Amino acid sequence: MKKVISTDKAPAAIGPYSQAIEVNGMVYTSGIIPVVPETGEIPKGSAAQAKQALTNLSNLLLAAGSSMDQVVKTTVFIKEMNDFAAINEVYATFFTGAFPARSCVEVARLPKDVMLEIEAVATK
Repeated sequence: MKKVISTDKAPAAIGPYSQAIEVNGMVYTSGIIPVVPETGEIPKGSAAQAKQALTNLSNLLLAAGSSMDQVVKTTVFIKEMNDFAAINEVYATFFTGAFPARSCVEVARLPKDVMLEIEAVATK
């Protein structure tokens, strides 16, 4: 049976979807964007946005009873591939030990015109 996961420490869904779903001991997150949940602000610059998006992701996983250390796969959507190195620097600080598998793709546009969006699959 699936369980809906939500927290006010990550951006609220802006459409007909859940922030995350847990099923069979796995947590599947929706795409997380770099919005500061308390204010709705979006940080400036790719590194600051990466930090906010990953903080939001971490908070969502904690609400699900998981953590960044239990992430097995991420997908990172970035607006500008030239920001890849700056985003990677921040990304690396959120994981310890073996990094999760990852896909990273450049896209034309993201919600609220942010510079990146990240989704994850984690164990519980």
